[in-house]
Amino acid sequence: MIIYDHFSLKNYNTFGIDATARHFVEVTTIEELQDILNNKEYPRKILIGGGSNMLLTDYIDALFIHVNLKGKQLLSQDNDTAIVKVMAGENWHDMVMWALKNDFGGLENMSLIPGNTGTAPIQNIGAYGVELKDCFVSCEAVRIEDQQLVTLSKEECKFGYRDSYFKNEGKDKYVITSVTFSFTKNNHKINSGYGAIENQLEKENILNPTIKDISNAVIAIRQSKLPDPKELGNSGSFFKNPIVNKEIFKEFNLKYPEAPFYKVSEELYKIPAGWLIEQCGFKGKRFGDAGVHKNQALVLVNYDNATGKDILDLAAKIIAEVKSKFNIEISPEVNLIK
Repeated sequence: MIIYDHFSLKNYNTFGIDATARHFVEVTTIEELQDILNNKEYPRKILIGGGSNMLLTDYIDALFIHVNLKGKQLLSQDNDTAIVKVMAGENWHDMVMWALKNDFGGLENMSLIPGNTGTAPIQNIGAYGVELKDCFVSCEAVRIEDQQLVTLSKEECKFGYRDSYFKNEGKDKYVITSVTFSFTKNNHKINSGYGAIENQLEKENILNPTIKDISNAVIAIRQSKLPDPKELGNSGSFFKNPIVNKEIFKEFNLKYPEAPFYKVSEELYKIPAGWLIEQCGFKGKRFGDAGVHKNQALVLVNYDNATGKDILDLAAKIIAEVKSKFNIEISPEVNLIK
């Protein structure tokens, strides 16, 4: 385990921001993780996985710990269900592809989401009507305070929309080392209700889709809308879709009857942030090396040498404009690290 000083994080964040960490270390075992967390020489420690859900500033006075724990283990199975433990450093999309190869269902709607498995519960990642919590059983994590390995149940993780215990009371208290999923083996639940998926399946003349068909459709949709971070720096969806109460929604719907929306409950409605941003004229706009992607207004991009501040300034401009035009607050989905 080697600790590097003044280490460039450019290859460790999907935005491709050339920020510098004062110190950097990679851990490949739980024991290494426990040892470095116990090291008092570095008072500020920041955990990173696939680097897909964060925005870095230029110089960060901290020890960055890259959690690179690998492995997948089938814990148990019966005719209907497979329980699988996946280590935190496994790439999310590769893990979903592995599940599909084994005909394990449940995560296919979340194909091609960037990042690693260990950070997925923090955000309760989701796409096209499915969220991580739908297949989640439990996770193991090292408690930072005493370096003990503990197990947290689904209930203890307090999942919400792009939210969890790890973003609130549990923030900076745990390092997730593995996630255990419950996959279907038979009678897969096919989630094809989103319009984009239905349209893609129709285009391919698929009437009775399999879980693999759903995954292929999602991949095709995402590739048509979202830039590959290897080619154009980005962190996927930068903003959360706002959820508003009935009163605000009625006023909004009256003014903009053409606007798409999703009914969450009798009292709550979700409005696509991408639509709001596009109506404000930001889609495809470039501000220096920071910009809004031409195909998806939810995605902020680094065209070349944008700094974290450049991206943050653009985000602030978008938030203010959406608030001014629609009286709706949108907020970042990504984590800002200073």
